[in-house]
This record gives sequence, structure tokens and C-alpha cells, in this order.
Amino acid sequence: MKQRVITAIIALILFIPIVWAGGLWMDWLTVAFAAIGISEIFLMKKQILVSVNFVLALLATITWAIPDTFIKAMPFNWTKYGIYFALIMLMLTWTVLSKNKTNFDDIGVYTLGSLYIGTGFHYMAGIRNSSHGLALLCYVFVVVWLTDTGAYMIGRKIGRHKLWPVISPNKTWEGSIGGTICAVICATIYAYFVPLGYSLIELVIFALILSIVGQMGDLVESAYKRFYNVKDSGKILPGHGGILDRFDSMLFVLPVFAALLGIVH
Repeated sequence: MKQRVITAIIALILFIPIVWAGGLWMDWLTVAFAAIGISEIFLMKKQILVSVNFVLALLATITWAIPDTFIKAMPFNWTKYGIYFALIMLMLTWTVLSKNKTNFDDIGVYTLGSLYIGTGFHYMAGIRNSSHGLALLCYVFVVVWLTDTGAYMIGRKIGRHKLWPVISPNKTWEGSIGGTICAVICATIYAYFVPLGYSLIELVIFALILSIVGQMGDLVESAYKRFYNVKDSGKILPGHGGILDRFDSMLFVLPVFAALLGIVH
């Protein structure tokens, strides 16, 4: 517990000023998070990072994570989709050149992982750097963190019915529903006092949707960690695990929230 608290304090001291500053600081932070996230996928698969596979997967992840303005500044009218597709083609070509030491299944993991991680972190910066961005990103944190906290506390107190025991044996329906109720109440209070540019009823509906989506993101990470037979996605945050452990819900929530807000870039 002591290690968890120390790590959390240090992480917040570093994280909060960057979120507050926004702009390029936030862009580069989320790119760094995305790079760490894809490396954790490789480590869970017990694959080395010094490899052609990792370089291509890293570039694919960063392609999704970086701001669109970076892509537009490149020569030859390149697009994010074109660059990403080219990288996928190179990965597939590597299955031939490596004589199937890297196989089609591996490329499927890298492709899905780069899209899931890169897009999620891209929209963390995208939301922060939009109109009312700081307030909106804090709103997302309120929803996700209160869902997690409420689900844990209520599930521990009155949880009886398992939510999805094959994937996450400790989660209960009571905790899940209770966490969503806590998140909606707290997000509503937050939205009432903090201008976000949307009506209160919209933000209440958003909170309900995002709370459910966030819990699915949590279950998805539990599913692939169970598949790879690991407890944590990484060890970069002592006492907390890896970046994917800390942002599992956010990687699902952020693209959905961006879509609800109409932030589609």
C-alpha cells in the first residue's frame, strides 16, 4: 500500500501540470503513453522490443496517437490512414521475410493493439486541446474514477452476484450498477458547477454511457491479461502495474466521448 501511495503521488505531481498546460505538452505525453502501451502488449506476449516487429508496431501506434496537424505538416499530402495502411503492409511483408517467425496472428495483435492504444491516447490530447478541454477531460476522469471507486466499495460491501467471473471473478453486478450510479451523481454535480459547453441533461446521459463503456474497457483488459496469464500489463508504475492497467477504461471511454462531442479528428 505504501508503494502504491508513493507512486500515485509522484505520478500526479508529473501528470497534473501537463494536463493543466495542455497543448504540445499534452500531445507528447499521450504519444509517450501510447508508446509504453504498445510495448506492454509486446512484453505480455513475451516478445522482445529490439525487433522489426516492435519498430513497425510502435510507428503504427504513434501514427494514431499524434495530432492530425503533425500529419498535415508532412510532405506529399500524406494522410494518417495512408501511413497506417503502409505500416500494416510492411508488417505483413515481414511475415514472408521472417519466414513466418512473425506470423499472421502476431500481425493481427499488433494491428489491433496499435489502433486501440493509439486512438485512445490520441483523444486524450484531442479532448484536452478542444474548447472547454480541461474541464471536459476532468469530467471524464470524474466519471471513470468514480465508477471504479464506487464499484469497488459497493461491490465489497453488498456484492453478491458475479458480473463476469470467467474474466474478472471479483466484480459484481451490485458493484457495477453502484459504480455507475456514483459516477452519474458526481458527474452531474461537477457539470452543474463547471461550464462544459453542453446542457446538463446531455452530460448526465454522457456520464451514464461513459460509465458503462469504461467498465467494458476494464473487462477487456482483464480478458487479454488472463489470456496472456499476467497479473499486470507492466511494471512502470510500482504498486499499480503498467500504463494499460491505469488507462484501461480511458482507452475505451475517450474515443466514445470524442464521438459524442463531435471531435472526430
